[in-house]
Amino acid sequence: MTSSFPGAQVVGRMAAVLRAVSSAMPRGASTADVARTTQLARPTVHRLLAALTAEGFCDHDNREGLWLLGPEMYLMGTVAAERYDITEIARDHVAALAEATGESAFLSVRRGDESVCLLRADGAFPIRSFVLYEGKRFPLGVASAGLVMLSFLPEAAMERYLAQNDLVPGHGIEHSVAALRERITQTRERGWAVNPGLIVQGSWGMGSAVFDKAGQPAWALSLTGIESRFAPERRKEMGELLLHHAHELSKKLRGETALPLR
Repeated sequence: MTSSFPGAQVVGRMAAVLRAVSSAMPRGASTADVARTTQLARPTVHRLLAALTAEGFCDHDNREGLWLLGPEMYLMGTVAAERYDITEIARDHVAALAEATGESAFLSVRRGDESVCLLRADGAFPIRSFVLYEGKRFPLGVASAGLVMLSFLPEAAMERYLAQNDLVPGHGIEHSVAALRERITQTRERGWAVNPGLIVQGSWGMGSAVFDKAGQPAWALSLTGIESRFAPERRKEMGELLLHHAHELSKKLRGETALPLR
């Protein structure tokens, strides 16, 4: 956490605490949970949470002993959505993916070195995967959405991320730099990313990048489901469908005319 100016450390700690609580929504997080996620001392975390709650940025469920995001976060998020939120534009694409495949479909956004799930729509297939849900955060390179966004970053940015982040302690040897490089190469060749049950065994995912006006992979559309639904021949079909919707959504965000949904 930076300390380049007075108060920066406190701001950084508060931001880390808010991200930790956000990641635990809608259930909420205990003080111990937040301390573990932020690697801050538990008394420090409790003081920060209490201060954030006094200002309305957090809320405390006294019965369960859990911290949640507060009303001020909702109000600020509503205002910020006017500039940053694309969920209304993307909603039809997410719904179309869920309907066409029967799987759960998602929109995620890149926020710094993380992917954050913004939107979910469930298809008709009755068995669900709940690895991903609104508000869930993963480091880039973890889960199909984070992998596809990392894969299509500019080369220098991708290399810098790999040099500065060790995902093995939190996500296993399958997320070593060597393993990530191999999956990045495969993702670039195909155009879409595949997560072959690396987070939860038997829960697969696929993702395609959505690009902003500057050509950066700012969002991703993805699908998740059980392994038996992701046979090789079906992966190709779903991958092409993801690419189609990601391309059309990227065009809409650039102000270009998009094709009708299919």
